[in-house]
Amino acid sequence: MGPEIAARHGRAEPTIRNQWARHPEWPAPLPSQRGKFLLFDPAAVGRFVAANVDRQAADLEPRRLYTAREIETLTGITAATIRADRSKGRWPAADDTTGRAHRWYGATVTGVLAGRRPYRGRK
Repeated sequence: MGPEIAARHGRAEPTIRNQWARHPEWPAPLPSQRGKFLLFDPAAVGRFVAANVDRQAADLEPRRLYTAREIETLTGITAATIRADRSKGRWPAADDTTGRAHRWYGATVTGVLAGRRPYRGRK
């Protein structure tokens, strides 16, 4: 894994080597090598990044209230992750707690997602 991938995607080399390359959808290396570095097709790596690393912004209405399950459906962040992050102080308190389900405004969710780190584990 050369430094070119890290530089092209603005990540540290250990992130590529220890996280991305262990993902089951990471592309296979090309048959040739450059010294000790495996070579990868830049287009295949780009497709992997687009599908697994770059989090697409959810199209949420800023003034609409969303439950954790709705947020999960629209963003891919599971309701369990939201609960865990709330307990660790990484997700804000609900904007509305009047009903059984806590709800957040779309603007709140969008702000939280903008500050989240991208892919860190296995799917």
